Amino acid sequence: MAVFKFVISDKSKSYQIEKDQKDTPVMGKKIGDALQGDFLGLHGYELQINGGSDKDGFPMRKDVEGVVRRRIIITKCIGLHTDVEGLRRRRMTRGNTIGTDIVQINCKVAKAGEKSLEEMFGKKEEAKESTEDKKEVKEEKQESKEEKAEDKKEEVKEDKAEGKEEAKEEKEEEKKE
Repeated sequence: MAVFKFVISDKSKSYQIEKDQKDTPVMGKKIGDALQGDFLGLHGYELQINGGSDKDGFPMRKDVEGVVRRRIIITKCIGLHTDVEGLRRRRMTRGNTIGTDIVQINCKVAKAGEKSLEEMFGKKEEAKESTEDKKEVKEEKQESKEEKAEDKKEEVKEDKAEGKEEAKEEKEEEKKE
């Protein structure tokens, strides 16, 4: 069975949860509808659906009714980003109702629960650990690059010295002849 990816935004941060479609009570809900976060493990939270996208990446639009996929003329907003004023394009979009083809559902927190989302997901600690690990790896790479560069310099010096010695030997042989 297909999986929904819920992207939950809380002010400036967003969190992702994946859930099977059969375990979620969101089929038939529309953009703007509110739902309880209990089925996602977010007890006490109320979420509002902001949008989403289907399996092919086409965005959901609030003004397209139903579960359908339609080609509509868009001047601005969801589905078209342009700097040219007055430009209209025909773009493929998805309707405002959640169906089986929807893969990602974007939500925002309408009412917060007792615990914060950071406590529930624990991303802050993981992020710190991963950044420290990345720094260590970068330092190790930098050290190995420096060592390689020094080795190359030494090889070049040795090659030059050998080349000079060979040149001297050749000159001496020419003088003897």
